[in-house]
Amino acid sequence: MIWQGRLDGEELLYHRIFQRVSEESNYDAISTNDFVLHGFAVDEGVRRNKGRQGAKDAPDIIRRNMANFPVILPDFSLLDFGNITCTDGNLEHTQNDLAKKVSKVLLKGGKSVVVGGGHEVTYAHYLGVKTAFPEQKIGIINIDAHFDNRQPESGVGASSGTGFWQIAQEGEINSLHIGIQRNSNTLKLFDTAHQYKMKYILADEIFFENLPSVYQRIDDLLDTVDYLYLTICMDVFNASIAPGVSASAYNGLFADASFMHFYRHILKSNKLLALDVAEVNPSYDIQDRTARLAATLINEWFMA
Repeated sequence: MIWQGRLDGEELLYHRIFQRVSEESNYDAISTNDFVLHGFAVDEGVRRNKGRQGAKDAPDIIRRNMANFPVILPDFSLLDFGNITCTDGNLEHTQNDLAKKVSKVLLKGGKSVVVGGGHEVTYAHYLGVKTAFPEQKIGIINIDAHFDNRQPESGVGASSGTGFWQIAQEGEINSLHIGIQRNSNTLKLFDTAHQYKMKYILADEIFFENLPSVYQRIDDLLDTVDYLYLTICMDVFNASIAPGVSASAYNGLFADASFMHFYRHILKSNKLLALDVAEVNPSYDIQDRTARLAATLINEWFMA
């Protein structure tokens, strides 16, 4: 059983997340402002991108690390629609499957949460938001060491590293990439970002004294879009707090005061409709550090 934790009592003041989860299969059960969870138990895109496989095993581990958090808001509700898998290597079909389900969630007024899985979840989750609101301008904040804007290799197709290139092919892209590492992106990837007017904040720019500038660039994006989708690749974090990823970063970000200040600023936006965490790889994790951090980042939205 995944959703279990410490039972202090049945009264609302004692509740933890596992006591407020409903495992569902009927999308008509969704009410306005419900948080709706899908697991993206897929790392076919990581395989295609020549990364370390194993992220497909993360969703249930992240759920277990979410289960025991206390419920802060009295009307909190989480509906869990289980995992989406890719057993035949057909990533494109799997991405379309998630997109359709996310679209149903949003049209019912729910808030979409997806736990990955590889960062190929980005294109699928975005497609779900865009399918639900085709006439609206969708903003994307990508907290990641990488741009993930590679052009798909011939004969390989989409991967965990192509999501933003794919989105850009469909028209105007409104994205802000936070935590970009110079030693993790070729000049070609920076050039692609500039070509498609993808905004970015380098990891080196994220420190407490520079938060006003970070806030401003976040607000500049929010002011120009109708809805927001937030995606977090766990390899943006330092390897000491996030060892269980496909591509670890010795000089990645820490979940310190500087990070949490701008992260919570994003979560407070009423334009935020969808959030996912990606690239947790349990095969390389230590004491569930990465999974626990991913669960904590999701829980921050539940408390916002």
